[in-house]
Amino acid sequence: MILDVAIRSENLLQELFTQLAARRSPSQNPSAISPNTVISPSAVSNAHRGEGRSDHIANATLSPFHASTTESILSWPQFAEFGNLIKERGFSVFSLESLRTPLAHRQCMVQPYVTGQEVESTIRSFERGINFWYPTMARATTQELQAHIIAGTFEETTRSCLSLLIMALGYACQLVGRFAHRELSNASEADSQRQRRLMAELYFDSAFKKIYLAQAGFTADAVQCLFFTGLYFSFLQRPLQAWSFINAAATKCRLLLSYEVPEQTREELECLRRIFWSCYILESDFLAELAGLPQTGIAEIESSIPLPGDYCTQDSESDQEQSSLYFLACISMRRLLNRVHDLLYARDVGVGFDNHQFPSVVSELAYQLDEWKDLLPFSFQFSINLDPTRTEEGAFLRQRYLTCKSVIYRPYLTWALSNGDAVERCPPIVYEGSKLCLEACWMHAQNLRSLPHTIMVDTWICSLSMASVILITLAASRVRALRRLMSPSVLDIGPHLNDLLTQWTRIPGGGTSPSVMESIGLIANVSTLLKITWNEHGPSE
Repeated sequence: MILDVAIRSENLLQELFTQLAARRSPSQNPSAISPNTVISPSAVSNAHRGEGRSDHIANATLSPFHASTTESILSWPQFAEFGNLIKERGFSVFSLESLRTPLAHRQCMVQPYVTGQEVESTIRSFERGINFWYPTMARATTQELQAHIIAGTFEETTRSCLSLLIMALGYACQLVGRFAHRELSNASEADSQRQRRLMAELYFDSAFKKIYLAQAGFTADAVQCLFFTGLYFSFLQRPLQAWSFINAAATKCRLLLSYEVPEQTREELECLRRIFWSCYILESDFLAELAGLPQTGIAEIESSIPLPGDYCTQDSESDQEQSSLYFLACISMRRLLNRVHDLLYARDVGVGFDNHQFPSVVSELAYQLDEWKDLLPFSFQFSINLDPTRTEEGAFLRQRYLTCKSVIYRPYLTWALSNGDAVERCPPIVYEGSKLCLEACWMHAQNLRSLPHTIMVDTWICSLSMASVILITLAASRVRALRRLMSPSVLDIGPHLNDLLTQWTRIPGGGTSPSVMESIGLIANVSTLLKITWNEHGPSE
């Protein structure tokens, strides 16, 4: 079982935290020798932490105001010498996204007409996309909704809202899938893509006019409407709106799981649990870059919620098994990522900036990460290089693995950066840890591909994490010992990232995310600075 590693690790992590707490008196703060001298937001009350720390080990939470966001990296003193070339790209993600023009809605209430065959094709795209990555809707429910859509009667009910949403997401999955698989070779295909985009917009517009029913309701259908709305906003690259609906779905899901409802079927209960775990993944993803977002509290109870059980979401046993295993792999990786952020980068108590404490924590987390990788099913297994994976899901999981590895070893890199060229006098493990961090960063960026799952849900998050990669590379290039680790291929990372991200911003239509565009601009500026450094010094002086 994929989650065996996480379960076996609970006692080890509890012992680890007990040891850390014994070394640190309540009045002492970890020594801050990292280049990350500014953490944004600038203040956080100790009430957020403290007596509940033990629960943070049992539950894989992501601490508020942690110090591993892209905005935090932008404040590293290593970038001060570059002046406005970087500082002009020092941006507030929240400010940029909160000032966006609201999504426009059409006045026309006429539903688009589609044939039964097209409905079936669109629903199949939804099942193979959204409902494969986040398998929350039972196959029987999907078939009921398909009949509802073909009948063409959309009343003011959550069931009608849900029907419209899966059509919108189905067309969005087709749009993303065609792009990811490079099926855009001629003018007729381009016209077909524009038609899919329009149909997605029309169905979502109709669904959104009924979303008030889900906001007022307390059923599994209502929660699923909120969840799918959040996913569609992710496709539109509107992170605050996406977070808002994921937050609402998670809150309502937690409420419904807290009370016994006699009329609730086993299938409805399993649906809610799966939405819970999906929201857990997505909420944590948002918090990884927007550390000040209010949390729903689902991470604080995740250890008490059963993992996904028997539940038919696909039309074949093979797809059903692969979807379930992929979902479990994503859950277990998100739990590990949360532990990494919490143990190393939590405000006030993270040990990532204490050179005496973090090595043992890093060692344990790295061990867990490698165990997670070794337990992946054959179809999802991957090598740590640029070789193609057996499946798209394996490629997505490799990206998650590399993200986690780079964040685990980052404390060694910040130790090295804080010493500059004097790092050569540091213990050898500092250089080795820095090397592992940088190699994971570069492999992560070089392996970035147009995966449907990434484009559909992760474009915004990916743009920020890739900006972090290029910033970290620039910081490392200013240290002679670390520069020796670089090869000329590292200089190609920036153009590669910008090419992909720019293409992805054009897929949804309806405007681009300002924070994604700022990330693209930041990557371009830093890439230029990186080339200047390379031309001046080469791999070593």
